[in-house]
Amino acid sequence: MKQIEVPGSAPALGPYSKGIAAANLVFTSGQIGTSAGPDLQAQAEAACKAVGAVLEAGGASFADVVKTTCFLADINDFAAFNEVYAKYFISKPARSCFAVKSLPGGALCEIEAIAVKE
Repeated sequence: MKQIEVPGSAPALGPYSKGIAAANLVFTSGQIGTSAGPDLQAQAEAACKAVGAVLEAGGASFADVVKTTCFLADINDFAAFNEVYAKYFISKPARSCFAVKSLPGGALCEIEAIAVKE
């Protein structure tokens, strides 16, 4: 098992790594995009890019993702979130998406992923 670090990325908001590589699996921690400003789609773009950076650092790509879990601060943002998400997760992995009371740092969305490296 190996912790995944992403040079130049914002530090984690707590005592956890950006991701873990174990055998042929890559697990990303939840990634947010609050640095992109208060717009849901901008935050979703930033979160997707952050997930991509963790996947790449772990030797995987979006094409290797088999499952994502997505969290929204407002379920009314579901359609707008999907517009951005669909540009990155073109292989259509299994997904759960939930509305939650709040997210770290005032984020509007958070994405975590599991990838299988072939």
